[in-house]
Amino acid sequence: MAKITIFTDNAPSAIGPYSQAICVEGSLTFTSGQIPLDPNTGNLVSEDFEEQTIQTLKNIEYILKERSRTLNDIIKLTVFLTDLSNFDSLNKTFSLFFKDDYPARSVVEVSRLPKNSKIEIEAIFNDEL
Repeated sequence: MAKITIFTDNAPSAIGPYSQAICVEGSLTFTSGQIPLDPNTGNLVSEDFEEQTIQTLKNIEYILKERSRTLNDIIKLTVFLTDLSNFDSLNKTFSLFFKDDYPARSVVEVSRLPKNSKIEIEAIFNDEL
């Protein structure tokens, strides 16, 4: 199976030596952790947690679209929060993006994230075309 590097101009470029996502051809794609950066400016979209969550999920959607996939193809999400008291807000915002057949998910509190983001999300999705 071939390893394919995924890149789209619609999602923020990597801010270090890593790829936006890697696909194991005909199997799964693993995204790098996405934070709420505006793809055009490279800056955080807001200090508001819900707005950051929405932008982070949109950035993941842009990567999915590059592989002709949608949020429904996500198998597993790992969510990193700097404040676990935002858990209820996270669930509320996720309900705007995920309706049924939810992906598996882990949520972990961490002390700090790149660019002082409040959230980072990485995804694993089905890439069988």
